[in-house]
Amino acid sequence: MTKAFVFGKFLPFHKGHEAMIHFALSQCDFLTVLVCCSEKESIPDTVRTAWIKKAFDTQKNIEVQAFKYLESELPNTSTSSIEVSAIWADIFKKLFPDYSLLITSEEYGNFVADFMNIQHIAFDIPKQLFPVSATAVRNDVFANWKYLPASVKPDFAIKVVILGTECTGKTTLTQKLAMHFKCSFVSEAGRDIIANSNSFTFEDLHLVAKEHAKRIDQTVLANSPLMIVDTDVHITKSYAQFTFQKELAVSDEIYKANKANLYLYLNNDVEYFQDGTRLSEAERNLLDISHRQALTDYKVEIVEIKGNWDERFAHSVIEINKLIVRNGQKRWM
Repeated sequence: MTKAFVFGKFLPFHKGHEAMIHFALSQCDFLTVLVCCSEKESIPDTVRTAWIKKAFDTQKNIEVQAFKYLESELPNTSTSSIEVSAIWADIFKKLFPDYSLLITSEEYGNFVADFMNIQHIAFDIPKQLFPVSATAVRNDVFANWKYLPASVKPDFAIKVVILGTECTGKTTLTQKLAMHFKCSFVSEAGRDIIANSNSFTFEDLHLVAKEHAKRIDQTVLANSPLMIVDTDVHITKSYAQFTFQKELAVSDEIYKANKANLYLYLNNDVEYFQDGTRLSEAERNLLDISHRQALTDYKVEIVEIKGNWDERFAHSVIEINKLIVRNGQKRWM
């Protein structure tokens, strides 16, 4: 039985890595993917191994392992160095004493294999199939979003949630921002499931929470790392408390799907409009208090958005641009 291994930082795992692992699987009977993680790297080893395991969850002849090391003890470099290759080859000989094949997409793969006295098969060293690197992804996730596998995208997505009580323009602003930033948006599940704010059941709110999380999980795989989300689970929980005086229990998966990088809260300082399906103006203002309390209880930090429609849009654009500059390219810092 031919046993092979690939190794790398996978910081992050991208489609070039994915293609290399698929190729490696075609060359052996059993494959180990070794995720090398130093103490100075910001993405945890558990996250990196989970990405790869999820991408290959249907494969039976593969295992994914993390190898944690200290940079003071082992060199941390991706350059093709004979000296560095010799050091790492000693480590690999201890980890894989009965392996006969190494697959890499780097020139130093030849050095490592020579020191281990095993075969090396190179895969797309010029990076022609997938012209991307992990460094390029970290530096510009927008330009390299298409090179991220589905298992990685949720962790690099930049989510902006639009919150507020009824009749504050959340839906219109969500769509306008998505058009401005040329990104995806998630429509409010509540308006599709509950046609009238004056008539719904507690179970309807469970359906809203599940459906909204499902929409977020689907949209995060779209063509941009930035997504604008109309409303979130905290608002659904607020409706439960406001209407039924009951706590709406939701799963950890729903909370995870809803977790965002920026929460914009629309003040109720705009003219009230009743279309026949909304709460009265007095109730709508009481609901605003309920929403704010729910967000406070869950320690959600909000940015208040006030003023007329143009002012709200302009302020929101500023806050989203600040987010992109501040966190967009440094998701794990």
